Amino acid sequence: MGARGRSTGATLLIDALLTHGVDMAFAVPGESYLAALDALYETRDAIRLIVCRQEGGATYMADAYGKLTGRPGIAFVTRGPGATNAAVGVHTARQDSTPMILFIGHVDRAMLDREAFQEIDFRRMYGQLAKWVAQIDRPERVPEYVAHAFQVATSGRPGPVVLVLPEDMLPEEAMPPPRLPGHYRPVQASPAAEDVAMLGDWLSQAQRPLVVLGGPTWTSQATADIAAFAEAWDLPVTVSFRAQDCLDNRHPCYGGDIGIGIAPSLGARVRDCDLLVVLGPRLGEMTTGGYTLLEPPRTPMRLVHVHPGAEEPGHVYQPDLGIVAGMPQMARALRSLPPSAEPAWAAWRADVRAEYLTNLQPVATPGDVNPSEVVAHLNRVMPDDVIVTNGAGNFSGWAHRFFQYRRYRSQLAPTNGSMGYGVPSAVAAKLTAPQRPVISFNGDGCFLMNGQELATAVQYGVDPVLLVFNNGIYGTIRMHQEREFPGRVHGTELRNPDFAAYAKSFGAHGERVTRTADFPDALERARSAGTAAVIELAIDPEAITSRTTLSGIREAALADKG
Repeated sequence: MGARGRSTGATLLIDALLTHGVDMAFAVPGESYLAALDALYETRDAIRLIVCRQEGGATYMADAYGKLTGRPGIAFVTRGPGATNAAVGVHTARQDSTPMILFIGHVDRAMLDREAFQEIDFRRMYGQLAKWVAQIDRPERVPEYVAHAFQVATSGRPGPVVLVLPEDMLPEEAMPPPRLPGHYRPVQASPAAEDVAMLGDWLSQAQRPLVVLGGPTWTSQATADIAAFAEAWDLPVTVSFRAQDCLDNRHPCYGGDIGIGIAPSLGARVRDCDLLVVLGPRLGEMTTGGYTLLEPPRTPMRLVHVHPGAEEPGHVYQPDLGIVAGMPQMARALRSLPPSAEPAWAAWRADVRAEYLTNLQPVATPGDVNPSEVVAHLNRVMPDDVIVTNGAGNFSGWAHRFFQYRRYRSQLAPTNGSMGYGVPSAVAAKLTAPQRPVISFNGDGCFLMNGQELATAVQYGVDPVLLVFNNGIYGTIRMHQEREFPGRVHGTELRNPDFAAYAKSFGAHGERVTRTADFPDALERARSAGTAAVIELAIDPEAITSRTTLSGIREAALADKG
């Protein structure tokens, strides 16, 4: 607080965060926002500041926090290099529709447009990545900008907001506005009664309906409502890419995930259904198999597409019925929609479920560590409230196919396919929900993109278990390389460290597993270590997916070319 009751831009900023319920922020410190760090010092008992080792790790953690809580994840980074490093997490939040607010320290206002030290035009840089980018030039407007940032980040289709803080604005004084009770309230549309009734009529006429869940704005209550709706109508329910926690996978209506590595039987069901009800996901590349599972712009089946963002229904696929609504509002309306007669697709739903259970069974794989058996063991021993995180790569397919997600929110994964997400998301999950166990799936390439955040885990005393699937290659790229240029391996091999020793160097627990039979005991040791733990799994590179091998891909490609 300055003279005669005046506040600085920095104290107004942190007061605004408190007003809107912020309890945690992720940061890499920088001289461009020292005044904000000082204001955070004054509120250190109310806002926990998590200091990360790289800005990409900080924004990944903010994304994971946003996914887990539904509230904006908060990150602070400095200008120039800090802001460019942070972009990877902002891109993830954009494509994953995660609420986030990134604060960037900036050059003095008098130096703007001179290419001052580390200066970037952030409106241009982040213009396509964020929902809104703004620079706060006057301290008295800080509360206004922050309030608007929370509204934009959480309303409609959620996403990231970037607020730029000139260094000389933060210590500048201004009269604080009256402190008003309450904070932001996300704005979400509700479905029109006539649209819900039309959906009910179409369901009554269907013979082979299929529901797809996913996307943003879900809550535990919304998933309970949608489960009740599915039960009442005996509907087969699938989920979009990396949205497998929208319905308990043990539920008799659950039929699997529509994403990378989709079960062939489920792909056939999607093509054969006569009514496709999409509740929440964007119909993007991953969920539509590169826009081949469904052909744009019109689908042969009736299509109902519900999404919180008005820009999404009809963006690629023209729906027969497009509805703009938040998922809690839509799920509540559907729960109140009773079937007018006995549904006619009991055998259809039962077959979808049976095919999912068949696809869930472990498979034989090359090598001494069978990833499907590893995941099957996790299914048996992990409690229902476990949080499973993963980065991007072929290794994640083992979790997607064989793990059963039991409750919302138990899956944290980047739908934009961004590598390096597994470690920071696991750290953020333990910081946000310390009472819940956390298991993280990482490839060897993915792990080392943000493995340094092990230091953050140890510093703050959290204990996620990090699995590293080490096959010595960038597996996804190698798979595509063998498919497109068989036998011409170049640029995809990796020379890795001893991951167990790497973990121990941070003060974490570490060990290496070379046989499937050794994994259960290693897992128990890791879970009881009392600190972050790394289990390196020695994976045969031939075990490239749960359905084929590298040699199989190469031989098929050579046959096609020959």
